[in-house]
Amino acid sequence: MNYDAIRIIQGELDSGEQYIWSGIPKQGIFFRASDIFMIPFSLLWGGFAIFWEIMALSIPAHEAGPVSIIFPLFGIPFVIVGLHMIFGRFIYDSRMRSKTFYGLTDQRVIIVTELFRKKVKSLNLRTMSDVSLSEKSNKSGTITFGQENALLSFLGAYSFTGMSGGSNVPKFEFIDNAKNVYNQIRDLQKRI
Repeated sequence: MNYDAIRIIQGELDSGEQYIWSGIPKQGIFFRASDIFMIPFSLLWGGFAIFWEIMALSIPAHEAGPVSIIFPLFGIPFVIVGLHMIFGRFIYDSRMRSKTFYGLTDQRVIIVTELFRKKVKSLNLRTMSDVSLSEKSNKSGTITFGQENALLSFLGAYSFTGMSGGSNVPKFEFIDNAKNVYNQIRDLQKRI
């Protein structure tokens, strides 16, 4: 039981709204299905960018003139993006999950993130039509609210956009006892 999640979710309740459940995503560094593509791509991108930067810095200033300054400056953004893709995205994703809290009430699903500023996503159970569950053998899993873009998810869009999970679809990601929470959501929707 995560007392921070309970406190944060209960702080978001409207009057008359009943708290049902709260939780957090699993913590730490995780590899996702998209990493099958992203790890080799990031190593190629980052390796080439670093190679470019080293070669650009090795041009003697007296031989190349102003090019000796322009080429290294041109390569810096590519090196930064490459380093983010190689390891920064894992750190960012882990940090984002450490500041994410999930909640379920008798009226809605709540997702709160507090990484740089507090953001609250609220989904009304009455109007929510597409709820799906992806469960692992250890009973942890992800509940997705809406249609996920499979291509964005596979390519790991979170690496570039800063969005966890590779999509802009709200989800309870990497939660314990995912099927129990999923069943609670479905039961609440039937009652409403």
